[in-house]
Order: sequence, then structure tokens, then C-alpha cells
Amino acid sequence: MAEEIKDNANPTILQLSDLPSRRRDEPSKKRDAAHAMLFEDLVPSYPDPFSGDLSSPTSSEEDVDLANDHEVEEIDEQEIYDLIAHISDPEHPLTLGQLAVVNLPDISISPPLTSSRTRITAAQVLLTPTISHCSLATIIGLGVRVRLEQALPPRFRVDVRIKEGTHSTADAVNKQLGDKERVAAALENRNLVGVIGKMLEGCT
Repeated sequence: MAEEIKDNANPTILQLSDLPSRRRDEPSKKRDAAHAMLFEDLVPSYPDPFSGDLSSPTSSEEDVDLANDHEVEEIDEQEIYDLIAHISDPEHPLTLGQLAVVNLPDISISPPLTSSRTRITAAQVLLTPTISHCSLATIIGLGVRVRLEQALPPRFRVDVRIKEGTHSTADAVNKQLGDKERVAAALENRNLVGVIGKMLEGCT
């Protein structure tokens, strides 16, 4: 059987012990639902990071939950990094943290304005592909976005994009990652859902 040709056969690899983290070792928590169910609640509820309308599509009861969640749980850049650093690369048996695709300095959180009614917190993650022509940049971006949509409280608006100057088609990839309809359509593809599910298996 012919050997699989990889975009980047010799990427730079960081040691797990060198990655910034405050997380303690804890047993992996398996989800009971199948991979398809993993994404079921994500597709209709994706926020559009480029839209000015940040109002919640849910009931007033959930609005109360959002307010309570904001009061009791503070999440910073390090915690978001910990959520995505252990996502597996779809091409290499390594994590996005080990490949420096995700980096702590490239994560930013913008808290809601005190005058805002919606209390939406913006979380932006900039990705650095291992090579400028990486063909899997969109899949990696989708994996990061799905992971954060799963793990973060509903008050977060997630914006995942390719870091400027690191990919030859960054504008096209960013346009797709920022389009909620394109993201929803992509997550209806069973093969793609399977790939992303595999990428998230190592996340706890």
C-alpha cells in the first residue's frame, strides 16, 4: 500500500511538558451520545461572529441562566487554551498544542460592555497552520470551533480564524469559519463529523 502523502511530513513538535497549562490530571469524561449526536445541538445555534445581532435565540428562562452563569464562572485565555490544546491534528498523531497550531498569546477574550443587555463574551482564537498551504486548515478550524461551542457557556461567542500571514488562502478559510450557514452545512457531512469527532477524542 502506498504511503500517505502529508502536507507537512516533518512539523516542528513541542513537548507536552512545555505547553502552558493549569489543568490538573483528571479522568477522561466520555459522552454517552454517538458522534452524530455530539454535534446535534451545535448546528442550529451557532452565533455569527460577524453579525451585529448578538441577541439570544432562546427563551427568557435561558437568559436568566446566562446571567447566573456569568456571575459564577470566570473563564480566561488559559482555560480556553487548555480546552483546545489537546485536540488531535487530523494528519499527525499529535495535538494542536504540540504542533503550535494553537498558542496562548493568540487567544483573546473580550468581556461584554457594562451597558450591554446580552452579556455576550467574545472569545477569539487565531490558528497558525504548520505550513502556508495546509489543506486541512478549514477542518482544524471547525474542530476548534466545535470544541469551544461544546465546552464554553452559552454566553460566549466564538470566533476562530487563521492568523494573518500564516496561510496562503487565509481569507477564504476565515470566511467559511465565520459563516454560520457554511459551518452548519459542513457539520451535516457525516465523513467530516467523523473526522472532527476523532480529533476531539483526546479532549476532557
